[in-house]
Amino acid sequence: MIAKELISDSIPPVKPGETSIQAISWMDEFRVAHLPVVDGSQYIGLISEEDLYSDNKFEEPVGSQRFSISKTSVDQYSHIFEVFRIFAEHKLSLLPVVDQRNHYLGVITLEDLVMKFVSASSIQNPGAVIVLERSYKDFSISEIAQIVESNDATILSMFITSVPQSTLMEISMKVSRMDPGPILQTFNRYNYTIKATYSEGAYHDDLKDRYDQLMTYLNI
Repeated sequence: MIAKELISDSIPPVKPGETSIQAISWMDEFRVAHLPVVDGSQYIGLISEEDLYSDNKFEEPVGSQRFSISKTSVDQYSHIFEVFRIFAEHKLSLLPVVDQRNHYLGVITLEDLVMKFVSASSIQNPGAVIVLERSYKDFSISEIAQIVESNDATILSMFITSVPQSTLMEISMKVSRMDPGPILQTFNRYNYTIKATYSEGAYHDDLKDRYDQLMTYLNI
């Protein structure tokens, strides 16, 4: 999934000549802390609520304000992982998307990004979650897939992270089989360390609660 597939057209950009008070009003209306500034089709920069309040020049045009985040944006062909990285690095509520000529295409909102990621990650599909630990030298995606598939299941999604201050990797995956027992037995025969498993019912309820809490937070 790439940035242009995540664009929302629900939040309008601000023109350089519009006042700061108008920008603040839109931020309140759309429940965001940032807005893109666009001149014609050209992306100028990203202005934050903090910028506008700190300058305390509410009747002046936003084009005359300082941009603390400046030209922060993402190319339309950037992968969703890069989008997540920029959101986290700059603590954004939305992220402008531009083409190679810096033409403004729209924004990605944090709420839409999370919802798209949930959909793309097969989180809502039935199945079980298995968390493994494996050393870098022994890690093989093809072997993991073969083990799962040999037990009449498929991998719906997989996330891989490194274990700090070690040579280990943590592999979290969701499989299409609701009873992971046979898969776990096979992983044990291959000397994988099984850190955790989550059955469909308990995992789904916990995930739904966490997802609902996140959506409530994003709508504050």
